[in-house]
Amino acid sequence: MRIAIFASGGGSNFQSIVDASVTGNLDAQVVLCVASKDGIGVIDRAKKHNIPVFVLNGSVEDNLTKLLEVLAAHDVSFIALAGFMKKIPQELISEYPNRIANIHPALLPSFGGAGMYGMHVHRAVIAAGESHSGATVHLVDAEYDSGPIVLQESVPVLDSDSPESLAKRVLETEHHIYPKALQLFATGRIRIDGSHSVVIEPENS
Repeated sequence: MRIAIFASGGGSNFQSIVDASVTGNLDAQVVLCVASKDGIGVIDRAKKHNIPVFVLNGSVEDNLTKLLEVLAAHDVSFIALAGFMKKIPQELISEYPNRIANIHPALLPSFGGAGMYGMHVHRAVIAAGESHSGATVHLVDAEYDSGPIVLQESVPVLDSDSPESLAKRVLETEHHIYPKALQLFATGRIRIDGSHSVVIEPENS
């Protein structure tokens, strides 16, 4: 599996995926980084690993023709969104059906949707008095955070938590489950059933 990672920030999830690929825990190769703008940390991470970078100038939709050309040129077979802050247009989803994943810093379907990103999520979780939060890997569809769920992992919300301390704990979970979820795709263990839910096939099936 040849992965393009789309990112908008420092790229810690980008790094966890690359590391899993290098160590053999992920049977895939990261062949492209798509950065939402110039000057962000993920670009430096990509360059350190000699991974080509394509920087968007504006929205994904504005760059779609060129982006599709670049994805094809690198023979990308799967797209992983890692803290990517731009909306994915239907045209790109149609080009990669059930082959675009995202990671969200909460237990979807709770605390998802437009405006629910970054620290906004963790503030909302604490304000709601939740006992647990976590991370969710899901497939991407035309709406924010509404695609079929692939994997989730929870973490406790402590009485002493600030949004920042909760964010740190959730991020550690993201780094663990995202490569694990991508490995399910890489090994052909993900199937979408008739109700558009994810079914994880057993190993060696």
